[in-house]
Amino acid sequence: MSTRTRLSQTRQFKDSVHDYVSFSPWICSFIDTKHFQRLRYIKQLGLSYYVFPGASHNRFEHCLGVGHLARLMAVHLRDTQPALGITDQHIECVELAGLCHDLGHGPWSHVWDNNFIPTALTTKKDWKHEQASEMMFEDMVESYQLDITPEEATLVKALIAGDKERCELGKTMPFLFEIVANQRNGLDVDKFDYIARDCHAVGDRGNLSLSRLIYSARVLDGMICYDIKDANQIYEVFYTRFSLHKRIYNHKTTKAIEYMIIDALLEAEPYMKIADLVDKPKSYLFLTDNLLNKIEESTEKELETAREIVERIHTRDLYKCVDYKVFSHDDKDMVKRNITPEKIVEIAKSGVLEGVDEELVTQLTTNHVAVNCSKLHYGKDEKNPLDFVTFYSKKKPDWCGKADHSDISLLMPSSFAEVWLRIYTKDGKFHGLIQAAYRHILKNLPATGPIEEITDSETIGDQAAFEEPDIVVVKPWTPPSGSPSTPREFSRNTSLSSVGGNNVSPSGRVSRAFARTPSFSENQFTAVPPNFRGESPSRIPRSKRGREGGESVDEGRPRKSIRLSGQASAAP
Repeated sequence: MSTRTRLSQTRQFKDSVHDYVSFSPWICSFIDTKHFQRLRYIKQLGLSYYVFPGASHNRFEHCLGVGHLARLMAVHLRDTQPALGITDQHIECVELAGLCHDLGHGPWSHVWDNNFIPTALTTKKDWKHEQASEMMFEDMVESYQLDITPEEATLVKALIAGDKERCELGKTMPFLFEIVANQRNGLDVDKFDYIARDCHAVGDRGNLSLSRLIYSARVLDGMICYDIKDANQIYEVFYTRFSLHKRIYNHKTTKAIEYMIIDALLEAEPYMKIADLVDKPKSYLFLTDNLLNKIEESTEKELETAREIVERIHTRDLYKCVDYKVFSHDDKDMVKRNITPEKIVEIAKSGVLEGVDEELVTQLTTNHVAVNCSKLHYGKDEKNPLDFVTFYSKKKPDWCGKADHSDISLLMPSSFAEVWLRIYTKDGKFHGLIQAAYRHILKNLPATGPIEEITDSETIGDQAAFEEPDIVVVKPWTPPSGSPSTPREFSRNTSLSSVGGNNVSPSGRVSRAFARTPSFSENQFTAVPPNFRGESPSRIPRSKRGREGGESVDEGRPRKSIRLSGQASAAP
């Protein structure tokens, strides 16, 4: 046994998901640093905590869990397949990689690297937290003179990235690089832990058995494979990932608060220069969720607008979701290109909308609109992630292969990705105007599928069943320039619009031709009149409004505390 892992000196941590987890003194020397302890102050689910109060867990406990599972997986492979040549040193490096894989996460986790940094630093649009994880790992080792060789440090960073090309061990033991960050199919202990931990935090009762999946793992042909009888359990992992993204991570209110946080940071950026700290490890140490408190407790005039946005978050005076719609994955680029704040404002000011308040039209700017376009998938975009997983069976334990869908289930979706579009207004008074402009764009979006011509007899309901059907004349469909050579399949439940021209059937009957195109219907559950005004949030924080106006009203409305107490209804 390695001197780094003496059982008599291990420390145990009580974990809400894995019960007690143990770490050696060597691993604890990395835990007991400012770099790792910093993760205590970064929420695992970022701003979801404002919507799901149970989601208060941090990157700290998630990293402990990933380190624990990484060790379990490596030890299991060593014990069940001694011929692989896994040593104690390999296990320690895999465990350390799991522990340190999220060292570089910024405030509110993915809000930082997916939204704020690309906007604030246009020269670093491709910056990801993985880069900061390596930076912080290197600085941690140097600052504390930790007991790790340069070769081990290189291996740990390669394991964190899941990049087997970065060191020699990637040629002889490529399977080790699939434990923490599996670039081949996404099935790794990082995903195992965050799915189990996030479900536990928000109160979901999942059906996943992490120990079963770990003990099902087996190395064949240099890859980690799983028993075919656990295929449904693996599919459940990918489905749960999609479900969490749709219900929790991309919740409409969470996204509204994310936009508010980004706006506050961007307002503060010229004065605080927050984004410039991404490549300065000594300063990055103090970039945590506490950044919001620093803005809030400031008194500088330059941060006044940022403070007002933070105040709105605390008083639940949030950006409002005006409309939403789900599109197919194939429509992603078309939607992003056509539905933008600039185009919504352009339509609003073009004069084509009826029933809108002209005064609001003149006031509307792109700063009042936010458009969120999220791609939700099972882990491999529109592809079935199980197509990237290899399986073995009890009868053939030394052979692995891809599973046919009929070996698992025939009830899987035809596409494993979709696009969720949501339109927000930052000021409630523009609610109806922004929705009307967005819906005008939606109605005129270009068709992305083929056009099939149909006859009148297909449009007149049951009468067609009693008449001799016309032979449908279908014109060949030519894909537009730059589109895929194979046209995408389309549904028959689509809208019809006349494209003119008549066709004569062999029976001599004349039939008009109609175009069958994908239907971009409006959301009937969110419709409001074009002049609808929601609650108009003031840029003056409610607390300040109360100090200045006493029990007064905003545009004739009593303060929230008065309304809730019932005193407003008693007023004459």
